[in-house]
This record gives sequence, C-alpha cells and structure tokens, in this order.
Amino acid sequence: MMLSDRDIRRKMSEGLLIKPFNEDSLQPASYDLRAGESTVIQPKAFALVGSLERVEMPLDVASILKVRSSYARKGLILGGGFIDPGFRGNLTLCLSNMSDKEIEISYGERIVQMLLFRVTSPNSMYKGKYQDSNGVVKAKL
Repeated sequence: MMLSDRDIRRKMSEGLLIKPFNEDSLQPASYDLRAGESTVIQPKAFALVGSLERVEMPLDVASILKVRSSYARKGLILGGGFIDPGFRGNLTLCLSNMSDKEIEISYGERIVQMLLFRVTSPNSMYKGKYQDSNGVVKAKL
C-alpha cells in the first residue's frame, strides 16, 4: 500500500523521520527530496548529489525514489532508488544527464520523489554499509 500525504504525516509521529521537513515537498502520495548542494551535470555525465533531508525509515516502511517529472523531461535519470526499512541517513542521489545540454541543480531544489510503501510482516531492518550516511557517500565496494 502506497502512503498518502495523510499517512506520511501520521507515520512521522510513529518513527518516520524526514528532517528538515518542508511542507512544500509533501505531495498527495509522495515527498519531494531536495538537493543538499548546487551542481551542474554535464551532458552524458553523472553526478552524486546528497539529499538535503536526513531520513529514518521505520521497520514497516520502505521507499522507491524517482526523478521528478520536470527533471526527467530535461533528460535526467536516477540510478538506484530504493530505501530499505531501518535505513538512517542522507541519501546519495546518483543522477545521470542523458541530454545534450547541461542540467543545473540548485541547493534546496526539489529533485527526487520519495514514494513510501507499507511493508507487511516486517522482519528485519537495514544494517548495510551506508547506514548513518552524511552527505554524499561514494560506492563502498
């Protein structure tokens, strides 16, 4: 079940953390994550951009990330994009510019939609190497 804006607000009092929370980022069935830094992504290149928000997912919530449609129309795509229950930290957004023009992203701009889903019968939480990420975190292979 996808969480609505009402569900997201309720979950924020039950363990979901989105900080700093921006009222303008709350959509009818998603939350728009903002860029934690300004950057220019060159044509046919990618950049790692940290989310402004720190998130903490409770045991019964997972999330899928998608580029906002206004950026997708410019040629931006997102690599990765899943948040497990129990994850804590800033998100590193792996953004690729598939267009022939530079794409500018300003600090605080809403760039990625976070779609939240209820996890039925939760059993375990994320304990991976990106737990408690702060800012951009490069690949830990």
